[in-house]
Amino acid sequence: MKKGIHPAYRPITIVMTDGTTFQTRSCYAKSDRLVLEIDSKSHPFYTGKQTLVDTTGRVDRFNKRLQKTQELRSKKATTE
Repeated sequence: MKKGIHPAYRPITIVMTDGTTFQTRSCYAKSDRLVLEIDSKSHPFYTGKQTLVDTTGRVDRFNKRLQKTQELRSKKATTE
């Protein structure tokens, strides 16, 4: 490997969202401590608390707009 082109690989402390910590090595240069905002203990995908988006409301609104458009087009076609 070439000398002087690689970032410093040094020990840092990782702080999880619940406050637990562990030591690892990283090229993270901002400080010797990395505080996570979200991790597998708090992310909804991993905790099973993931909510699905209510698409039925969106579909209903789209169908209402489509119906209004079709009504306007049919009225326009009958008046011509």
